[in-house]
Amino acid sequence: MSESPESESPDPVRAHRFGDHVDTDQIIPAAHLVTTDQEELGRHCMSGSDPGFAARVNVGDVLIAGRNFGCGSSREHAPIALLGCGVRAIVAVSFARIFFRNAINLGLAVLECPEAAAEIQDGAEVAIDEEAGTIEDLGSGRRYQAAPLPAIALEIRAAGGLMPWALSQERT
Repeated sequence: MSESPESESPDPVRAHRFGDHVDTDQIIPAAHLVTTDQEELGRHCMSGSDPGFAARVNVGDVLIAGRNFGCGSSREHAPIALLGCGVRAIVAVSFARIFFRNAINLGLAVLECPEAAAEIQDGAEVAIDEEAGTIEDLGSGRRYQAAPLPAIALEIRAAGGLMPWALSQERT
């Protein structure tokens, strides 16, 4: 007898809320920049603003944030740390430009949606369709539409980041 698809579904995806102007030092403090190891960085993720975050987050969870998420330095360590602790996506009012691009280049989903960022509460269960850009708060049933990403950004994300995407392209 085969298992039903429901039995293979992952644990519920939880939202973890942060405010405006979360900078890269809060995401991964400078003291931990001695490595680029994703797992090691993940153990210290968000420790600059919430030291217990990495222990609470489950693989696939989502960050909900305010304006200008990822401001500060241009270090790639910040999205690497988020991926390393299991964060699947970030929904924010807006992102710092260099963080946004680094996240896409490393395969981390970033969705700009001011309504979702304002309304989804800490601990809420959410469902995200990255390709369609939809975010659903499963508790309230409210569905949100994020700003669409360019097709190339979706391709890079689907490939797991810029390097895997580039390696997959046919050489001419």
